[in-house]
Amino acid sequence: MGKRRRVAERRKTTPAVVGGVIAVVVVGAGIGAYAMYGGGSAADDGKHTAAGHGKTEKKTGPLSAAEVRTTAERFLAAWQQGKPAVAAAATSDTAAATTLLTDYAKNAHLKDVTLTAGTAAGGKVPFSVKATVSYKGLTKPLAYDSALTVVRGAADGKPVVDWHSSAVHPELKDGDTLVTGEAGTPPVKALDRGGHEMTTAKYPSLGPVLDGLREKYGATAGGSAGVELRVIRGKASKKAELSDKTLVELSKGKPGTVKTTLSPSLQAAAEKEVSKTERASVVVMRPSTGEILAVANSNHGFNIAFQGSLAPGSTMKVITSSLLFEKKLASADKPHPCPKTFTYGGWKFQNDKKFEIKGGTFKASFARSCNTAFISQAPKLKNSDLTQQAQQVFGLALDNWAVGVPTFDGAVPVQSAAPMGASLIGQGGVRMNPLNMASVASTVKAGVFHQPYLVSPSVDNRKLATASRTMSASTLSQLREVMQYTAAYGTAAESMAGLGPDYGAKTGSAEVDNQKKANGWFTAYRGDLAAAGVVQAGGHGGDTAGPIVASLLKAGS
Repeated sequence: MGKRRRVAERRKTTPAVVGGVIAVVVVGAGIGAYAMYGGGSAADDGKHTAAGHGKTEKKTGPLSAAEVRTTAERFLAAWQQGKPAVAAAATSDTAAATTLLTDYAKNAHLKDVTLTAGTAAGGKVPFSVKATVSYKGLTKPLAYDSALTVVRGAADGKPVVDWHSSAVHPELKDGDTLVTGEAGTPPVKALDRGGHEMTTAKYPSLGPVLDGLREKYGATAGGSAGVELRVIRGKASKKAELSDKTLVELSKGKPGTVKTTLSPSLQAAAEKEVSKTERASVVVMRPSTGEILAVANSNHGFNIAFQGSLAPGSTMKVITSSLLFEKKLASADKPHPCPKTFTYGGWKFQNDKKFEIKGGTFKASFARSCNTAFISQAPKLKNSDLTQQAQQVFGLALDNWAVGVPTFDGAVPVQSAAPMGASLIGQGGVRMNPLNMASVASTVKAGVFHQPYLVSPSVDNRKLATASRTMSASTLSQLREVMQYTAAYGTAAESMAGLGPDYGAKTGSAEVDNQKKANGWFTAYRGDLAAAGVVQAGGHGGDTAGPIVASLLKAGS
């Protein structure tokens, strides 16, 4: 019980109970008020002695409200008082917590910290933070909301704060740090293709894009750094291609300028379209050059359109079809099997609602998105065929795109048995994002892969990725034929109505574990425009992503 007495001794006043709320005032130099919400009596110290043995038992079972409250109180009070080691001792990772909480005052230069906790929900305790960023005579206030979670410690079952860096600031990932000082990278002013500045106030989706542009071009774009509080990414975040992020600007630097390929009208249209739908992402590009004309996401915090890693579902059938045409395993206008089900590698694959097409052509199977028409050809393919087709013809999955900002360039791993069959229809281990699938449609339209780019390679003389070979004239002709037929008469017809005749499209739905609705995909081209989009947990691509993509193809013409 000695631990409880020491906690009580830190309190210079007696807690006052008002309407079920306990307010604890922590007094110290430069320390503000700290309010903890909750109810019930103080928790015990977590020690339980076995009768007659004097041994400490590991406590198990759900945490009590008192355990959650007092553990959170101990952590937050010590943090506020500037005692990082004491606060860290109340967490599940003392070393990591000590480092980050020490940096909070020492390197981030945050003082006058006031923490106010809200009502706990189970083990989760929300809290607000108010502090002052102070650096070499410059000061600015900082305010944000965060949360911590109390769990039982793995070793002894005592309640501890489950340590993650996001508790200190929600923008932090584990391994990241907070630093205030002269920004290592000067700011940049991003310009659209017409030379006008693009800001997040006008284009909310561009936050991650602007961060990426600054990280890559800030040092060479002609600007000078200001003084900022920034999130500096650690190894894990850099591996995930997250950029450093500015939280508070104490003094403005002089921005350099970076011109992008974005179209202001198409970017505005893309922002408007994704705002209508939750969890939507879209990319528009020019097939003849690879220029990216628009990128937008419903979620403004992460650029799923460029960096997402999602199963593309039946939009992958564009690549698979090109492979089957090259291997002479399918021909657009020749009969092709589309049974209700097909078993391969021990898995039983089926079509949507187990439909079948009797005596139909491959074009009909493609247009209706018949899964078994593709998986039935798996026994005739090598495990590496699809991977090589994606890499060599479509320029995907080689991790060598130089877009100008961080991107995920797709993944088509070599697989065998059932997963290989699933990969033919965009499941298994295949992963893509709207940028990748817009590029696929662009390759079909242009007849050759042009790596997408947001900043002209002439700006920094970087080398763009290339494909090692192109499709044969016969394969390309058939691929355009089946995509045009799908846009006119197949699953994409409703969305693409009135946009022909120089067009092509493919819909897709990708099943995701523990998700009731599939992710809806759509990729298409019209004239010298190509676009792709995904609506996560949206269902059929023709009904969800299709209208977004078609609207942008129409707006850009």
